[in-house]
Amino acid sequence: MAAATEGETMSLTQEKTAPACREVFAPCMSSTEDPEHKKKRANISIRQMEIDDIATVFHLGEQLFTARQVPNLYRSWDEYELISLFQSDAEFCLVAEIDDRIVGFASGTTISKARSAWKYGYLVWLGVDPDHQGLGVAEKLFQQFRDLMLEEGARILLVDSEADNLPALHFFRKMGFGNPQQHIYLSLNLDHQKRHHRERKSNGRAAARGATEHPV
Repeated sequence: MAAATEGETMSLTQEKTAPACREVFAPCMSSTEDPEHKKKRANISIRQMEIDDIATVFHLGEQLFTARQVPNLYRSWDEYELISLFQSDAEFCLVAEIDDRIVGFASGTTISKARSAWKYGYLVWLGVDPDHQGLGVAEKLFQQFRDLMLEEGARILLVDSEADNLPALHFFRKMGFGNPQQHIYLSLNLDHQKRHHRERKSNGRAAARGATEHPV
């Protein structure tokens, strides 16, 4: 097993709005029905996330952010990540519903820099149930989030995506994002170092006990 792996991420910016996002879009819709017809039929409502929604949103994220499809997002997505965002920025946590069922979510925050008048919006997570993609759910979630950022006075909105997540990149460009910049995440597998670490700690404790039992 390699000690380190690389994952490329594409970052895009949109000026005069708010900062960054992790999202999943299926490469194709699960139905052959005309997408415009589906959009007309869907009654999508966007509302603020409530505490009782957290479990549903978390499990939807588990379905979307898989190790095989989006390994970087899989590593980041857990209940603590979602709860932390909800506790700190509940007003920027949204859910989309169709027929009283949660089919998508968005969550983010704002960032203010010291000695700077600029405020940034950060769309951290955006996900849509694969069975309800192609209905305009992601677009409505994004538009609501963008409006919240505008009300907060954010001037730039950032999103990030896996570099090979072409549907997501297409979506964000459609939403007005541009200026893509690549950055690379590196990971180090520590499994093979755990044994040596335990041995050093064990030897250290043994030496300390020996010095106590047989003082000079």
